[in-house]
Amino acid sequence: MTTESAPSPDQCRESLPAARPADPPPAELAAAPPDSRPQRTTYRSVFAAREFRILFALLLLYVLGFEFEILGLSVLIFDQTRSAFLTALAFSMGFAPQVIGGALFTSLADRLPPRLVIGTGLLIRAAPGLVIGLWPGLPVPAMLALVAAAATLVPVFTATTSGLLPDVLDGDRYVLGRSVFSLTGSGTQILGLGLGGAVLAIWPARWLLAAAGAALILAALIARLGLHRRPARHPRPAAGSSCARSPDAARGVIRTTVVGHLRLLGDRKIRGLLLALWLPAWFVTGAEALIVPYTRSLGHPASAASPLLAAVPAGMLLGDVIVGRFFRPATRERLVFPLAVAMGIPLVVLTVRPPLPFAAAALLVCGFCFAYELGLQRTFLDSLPDGLRGQAFGLNATGGMGGQGLFPLVTGGLAAAFGPRVAIGVAGLATVLVALALRAPLTGRWTELSPSRTKSTN
Repeated sequence: MTTESAPSPDQCRESLPAARPADPPPAELAAAPPDSRPQRTTYRSVFAAREFRILFALLLLYVLGFEFEILGLSVLIFDQTRSAFLTALAFSMGFAPQVIGGALFTSLADRLPPRLVIGTGLLIRAAPGLVIGLWPGLPVPAMLALVAAAATLVPVFTATTSGLLPDVLDGDRYVLGRSVFSLTGSGTQILGLGLGGAVLAIWPARWLLAAAGAALILAALIARLGLHRRPARHPRPAAGSSCARSPDAARGVIRTTVVGHLRLLGDRKIRGLLLALWLPAWFVTGAEALIVPYTRSLGHPASAASPLLAAVPAGMLLGDVIVGRFFRPATRERLVFPLAVAMGIPLVVLTVRPPLPFAAAALLVCGFCFAYELGLQRTFLDSLPDGLRGQAFGLNATGGMGGQGLFPLVTGGLAAAFGPRVAIGVAGLATVLVALALRAPLTGRWTELSPSRTKSTN
């Protein structure tokens, strides 16, 4: 370890965890072979890492608890108020406040020990289900406020979990681990809705809310017992040090988060990769929001929209399995650009009013093309400064979520003016055009390395 006299403010701001001793690696990582990106990895090799199995269990219980909570809260509020607006508001309270938390608080993912953040985040997320489930007289505004407050801190939890994954899985196992996370999230959403519906058929909605809280408490216990103790990735300087006395070290969490976001977005490579991960998904989500009115505009009942609604997530699952498991890393990276461009074409096909089975097949292909993101995962990770890694994952999630919440309003306005068929076609065409405009980040053909990349290479 080196010693320096009177470091400058810039040195304090840019210092990264390489200046502190690293924790000994877990046994499964110490024994793992070096990064071999050209080789194809397997799901078995991913699950061989004990801590990944812990993270997998946490994600499963977290998504299950989240689905239980949202479903139970929506049913409970509708039963009490008979208001469709309040029911929709209850549903959105689990999502919308996450944009605020992601914009203001995700620096905590790098400034606090990951096990502490994950365990605390799960306990905070468990509070709404337990309080609402066990307090029958709680007013509806208090229910909504409780859920919104807990949702605000969700991006810190998800950013920490995503930032921890590269410490658990090395090389191409990391990419396949991200694929497993995507598959688990989608599959558990379906499972949670099915189990939640079964519970509601027998017991009151409050029981489902209490079950949501119990699932999240169990996840917090598993995190505490199963995850290794690691220091913060970018801790506060020690008290009394020159850095600790500098104005930069005294910044609050919100200011630190905003400054970190500006640094990340100011990096040409990181900004391009974030846009490549965000924009195609935003337009496709805007088109998905119009599937029910699109089906009705073709003269079919609303129930006929069900297979169309299921087609995109089914295609995403299929794409993650096939591209993630059966293609080598270099092949995945070559497929990024053609898959991103192809993702919008099925939406344009819907403008010619194909029969519903063909429309479902087109949407299945659209969902499959989301696998383009797998080829960007390693590139995105490698472009990040170590001290901002968790925050960068939080920014990615926040931007994706914010755009997916906004673009249905945009396409809805187009549909109101020109009809859902035209609006879906415009969204598809826009997906193709943004993919073409983002050719550089989608193909990895950069003219220069990221100027802010400070992480050391092994």
